[in-house]
Amino acid sequence: MRTHFIRRSLALLLVLATATAAHGAGQAWRTSPHPEVAGPALSGACEDARNFLLGAASADITGPAAEVGMMGYGMVEQQTSGIHQRLLSRAFVIASPCNGKRVVFVSADLGMVFQAVKQQVVERLRARYGDLYTDDNVLLSATHTHSGPGGYSHYTFYNLTTLGFSPQNFEAIVSGIVASIVRAHERLSEGTLRVSSGELLGASRNRSPEAYLLNPAEERARYARDVDTRMTLLRLTREDGTDLGFIDWFAVHATSMGNDNTLISGDNKGLASYLSEQSHGDGFVAAFANANEGDVTPNILGGTNGGGANDFEDTSISARKQYDFAAKLWAEAATPLKGGVDYRHSYVKMDAVDVAPSFADGTPRSTCPAAIGVSMLAGAEDGPGVGQEGVTCSGTSNAWGQFSCSLTTTPCQGEKPIALETGSMRPYPWTPEVLPMQLVTIGNLALVAVPFELTTMAGRRLRQTVETALAPTGVTDVVIAGLSNAYSGYVSTREEYARQDYEGASTHFGPWTLAALQQSFDTLATSLRDGAGVPPGPTPRDLRGEQLSLQPGVVFDDKLLWVDFGEVVTDAKAAYTRGGTVSVTFWGGHPKNDLRTEGTLLRVQRRDAGGGWTDVATDSDWSTRYQWRRENCVPTLACSHVTVTWDIPADTVPGTYRLVHEGNWKSGWDGNVRPYSGASRAFTVR
Repeated sequence: MRTHFIRRSLALLLVLATATAAHGAGQAWRTSPHPEVAGPALSGACEDARNFLLGAASADITGPAAEVGMMGYGMVEQQTSGIHQRLLSRAFVIASPCNGKRVVFVSADLGMVFQAVKQQVVERLRARYGDLYTDDNVLLSATHTHSGPGGYSHYTFYNLTTLGFSPQNFEAIVSGIVASIVRAHERLSEGTLRVSSGELLGASRNRSPEAYLLNPAEERARYARDVDTRMTLLRLTREDGTDLGFIDWFAVHATSMGNDNTLISGDNKGLASYLSEQSHGDGFVAAFANANEGDVTPNILGGTNGGGANDFEDTSISARKQYDFAAKLWAEAATPLKGGVDYRHSYVKMDAVDVAPSFADGTPRSTCPAAIGVSMLAGAEDGPGVGQEGVTCSGTSNAWGQFSCSLTTTPCQGEKPIALETGSMRPYPWTPEVLPMQLVTIGNLALVAVPFELTTMAGRRLRQTVETALAPTGVTDVVIAGLSNAYSGYVSTREEYARQDYEGASTHFGPWTLAALQQSFDTLATSLRDGAGVPPGPTPRDLRGEQLSLQPGVVFDDKLLWVDFGEVVTDAKAAYTRGGTVSVTFWGGHPKNDLRTEGTLLRVQRRDAGGGWTDVATDSDWSTRYQWRRENCVPTLACSHVTVTWDIPADTVPGTYRLVHEGNWKSGWDGNVRPYSGASRAFTVR
């Protein structure tokens, strides 16, 4: 017992000392020149280890709140026009003293984590910490909100509806993710991890049930439902009993907000995080991460109907289901994670994978150059597009499908009538083909990080592959960490692919994509199990110098001569009751002038006993809305009106309040950007 205590204490001192040295000198702490290979002695020392070093933090990643196309639904006309809630990056650093390894897990309120984002985040971390944080041990995942600004990919296809690349949004995302990781790193302290899981029913539905039914009956019989209802929660607690936060994985699209919404929002997962963090207080970080949500919708009544009267109510219903169940799992979490931290990472050229017969149908197969099918243009029921789903090359009666099949479909792509072969565009592909595969183990929990949206059954098969390979290591929980590290569409099963619903048509690399993934992750899992290394694979492109933007910038801001920026256009009433809504409109500037990162564009303030004003809400809160619109005043078209709205919560303390707008305007004379602010009249809430 005493020997174990001494060994444990020395290990902790060593990790703390070397981590501090790395922070100061930019050097990594490692147990060997090849940290991906765990020696037998270290592996044995970690078998019963329950102590970790833990850090958690968040940072603002909210991009331009006006005139930037939103990422997710692919609608050119869906451009940002305000903020309902700010977007955050939530970072967790987990280090294992028993083997000297660490991993970063980030859940970001984004539609996708594009490859350029991961490249830049790792590059900036390397500049700060040396090789302490690398591609291998940094896992960046997206919640998949469809209500955030786009234009932050380096690949053309994902910037089409945003009129090109947005440097301002890209920088907001990258710098915010880095800031969240740095803060989590600086808050590392000794603690423990506990895991809990359960079945959350009534919060999700399969949006392509006919495709799911094409999977073998004996396989479907192993599962009670056509969606994964399992929620897995990892609770992080300091040694002194202080709770740092949790990471929650649950498969569901963040599409409670429809494709006509233009306010920035974290959607159902962002709101669930907000509710959890509000309930626990300052410093608590709650990440509601995504999993194999490819064919899973929160709109349980079909179409875009989540059960509420509007998008805001739909979002609230879905968020509260996830929040309530996570709170239950958090309270019940009692099973400690045992073991060290480990990981494997490799890049795979996904358009040229030779798939072994054992991972396919008994015949050697291969993947294809990336292409999207005709049915992808139809969209899913959460966000309908043009045409219809289910258009295939096998017996199709659809004229466009027949035309596409006769001209462009390749034998490799099977039933898919090709709308656009993104992988064959020049001078470089419009979607990435060299993609990261990452496997992380934290004690007996494994995270399978994929740069895709996997359907329910595709996720189950991949999970089973990893579970089988890692069973000898004691891994008991395997989670799909979807939308991680890069993005290149969907992955359906071979059977689902044949129907060519939206998910199959969006499986870029052809019908054997899932088999290629299973083969790749079997290699990663086997090497991790055996303590062996893996080749890094081909290097993905760096396309920083290839970006084009047609997005308009701010030339200057204007107003009527007799008003000032921040002056009220439409004021508040004298009094309101709790449950009511206050709305005030101001003369404003364009929000692209200053994103107000880590700040706010609005404040709800209550007058205190001394006559001063105290903030009770900002643009991060669910109860507020910041809305921008262009006001075409004579003689220019450069005027802006800003409307600040507050839905007064039922538990609001009665008193005197006001709404404040803060912004920045750009001069047409000298080009300088200057701050301004304005306040409504004081009003009472009773």
